[in-house]
Amino acid sequence: MIFLIGFLSGILSGMGIGGGSILIPSLIFFTDISQHQAQGINLIVFVPAAISALFIHNKNKYIEYKLAVPIIISGVIFALIGSLLASKISPDYLRNIFAIFLLIVGILELKSK
Repeated sequence: MIFLIGFLSGILSGMGIGGGSILIPSLIFFTDISQHQAQGINLIVFVPAAISALFIHNKNKYIEYKLAVPIIISGVIFALIGSLLASKISPDYLRNIFAIFLLIVGILELKSK
């Protein structure tokens, strides 16, 4: 089961969709780890997946560096803030926030072109 979870989240990560949308819920439903642990695993899995996908996307010239740099800078700053906030929130509440986020993203995707 863990291999299948890694397979699906890796495919989505490589496509730039976000493997965490599969990885985090799968880890919570199919293992006995907490929301905080699932998010931590997602972050450590993300790094090598992102690096490998980055090489391919860069090779294909899909990266707009003028746009990416300010997003990277603000993303790092707010990732630090978000991780500090997440560590203060109960696992149940954090799971509910994540579920609502996934629901909103799913609805927006269905409504888009």
